[in-house]
Amino acid sequence: MERMSGPYLIRDAVSLPESELRWRFSRASGPGGQHVNTSDTQVELLFDIAASRALPELWKERALARLAGRLTDSGTLVVRASERRSQWRNREAAVERLLGLLAEATAPPPRARRAKKPPRSLVERRLREKRRRSELKKGRTGRAQWD
Repeated sequence: MERMSGPYLIRDAVSLPESELRWRFSRASGPGGQHVNTSDTQVELLFDIAASRALPELWKERALARLAGRLTDSGTLVVRASERRSQWRNREAAVERLLGLLAEATAPPPRARRAKKPPRSLVERRLREKRRRSELKKGRTGRAQWD
């Protein structure tokens, strides 16, 4: 079995060292038979964004703003994983989720969309279609329905 240890790469050579992550384990519900009653397979991965020294300040600000709804009172991001039967695989899943959340939350904002004038061909096609519909509807008036 591979050894899962940090540092964990987020993006652009910025990585999280294992020392900034805290782990908690508890019993998980779900499949596992009698094994589930005796082993702590549910994983909680805690990462304090504000106190992190691995993240650049700009990334911290973005992450704190974008993940505000997921943070605890102290500014800690908590990721849970309990869908696997082994603690090890739940740890891997929690790390993957954390890295995905951080990569998404620290990404630069998308470029602002600049409004542009619609192309002439589009305007002409729209007006042509309006004229055609108008003529079609005009042709319906004045005609006797029952001859």
